[in-house]
Amino acid sequence: MNSGNMALETAFGIAMTIFPIVLAVMVFMCLIRAVKGPRIADRIVAVNMMGTMTMVIIAILAVKMDEGYLVDICIIYAMISFLAVTLLTKVYMGVYAERKKKKEESHDSTAVD
Repeated sequence: MNSGNMALETAFGIAMTIFPIVLAVMVFMCLIRAVKGPRIADRIVAVNMMGTMTMVIIAILAVKMDEGYLVDICIIYAMISFLAVTLLTKVYMGVYAERKKKKEESHDSTAVD
């Protein structure tokens, strides 16, 4: 009976070691997507995914190392990530609205002439 628990603990330990590595590779791929684009919406989603995966990595490390303070850091990181994505979206929407207004004004001025 004890050997079954030992095998489960070993599998859990291996999984808790592999998952952060896989997530780190995925964060790197999101970084590439954030740099390449092609649209600003793709970049914003990539930044959001990077934040989410970083929070998951921190949470896994909190469980693996049995450190409760890492959960607090994870929560703080979640709030910062949320604010960053909200700010990026707000700036993007402002730039988009400004471009649209400028395009409409230029279209109206050519139609009047």
